[in-house]
Amino acid sequence: MTDELRQNPEPLLLILSSPSGAGKTTLTQRLLRDFSNRLTFSVSLTTRQPRPNEVDGQDYHFVDEAAFRAKVEAGELAEWAEVHGNLYGTSVSEIERARAQGAQALLFDVDYQGARQIKAKLPQAVGVFILPPSMAELRRRLSGRGTESPESLERRFAAAKREIEHYPFFDYLVLNQELQHALAELTGIIHAELCRRPRLARRAEALLHE
Repeated sequence: MTDELRQNPEPLLLILSSPSGAGKTTLTQRLLRDFSNRLTFSVSLTTRQPRPNEVDGQDYHFVDEAAFRAKVEAGELAEWAEVHGNLYGTSVSEIERARAQGAQALLFDVDYQGARQIKAKLPQAVGVFILPPSMAELRRRLSGRGTESPESLERRFAAAKREIEHYPFFDYLVLNQELQHALAELTGIIHAELCRRPRLARRAEALLHE
């Protein structure tokens, strides 16, 4: 990519969403590694407790409920939702940070409620929904984490079908049956979206004036 394109003030806003256990976190980590010089991650706020190996400020900004709701009242969040009894949200400053850094793409890891709010405010955002290969496999993946109580596991599994019902809202669907194949499909989506005419129109116009 040219320096001119890297300095595009309007990054691709890429939303990744899925039911818990569909592999979204792993795919996000791989995308950030493969697109390290072009893709930046929107670090969400949450009131839930950190899981093992999660780092505050890197995986999430972990805050208490009072601090979270204060940001809501101040209008500092681009989107927020309550999911499985916890609050999640995206700070407006994350979008501003990506623009200031000249990032080509900003990746949002949100549920379908957050995706709807972001798309309502920023209709140019691109939504991708990650599907599990089957509900049986989804239950197996959730159980294999070893981080959920039986009650939490059942709550997440019961919510999965309700989340999948919202698939028509998204621009793309990626079936995560095999990680490398799903990653290749996501990579193709990013490359295609970065080549859309509005993103390269300035370059094309510049060629006409040479």
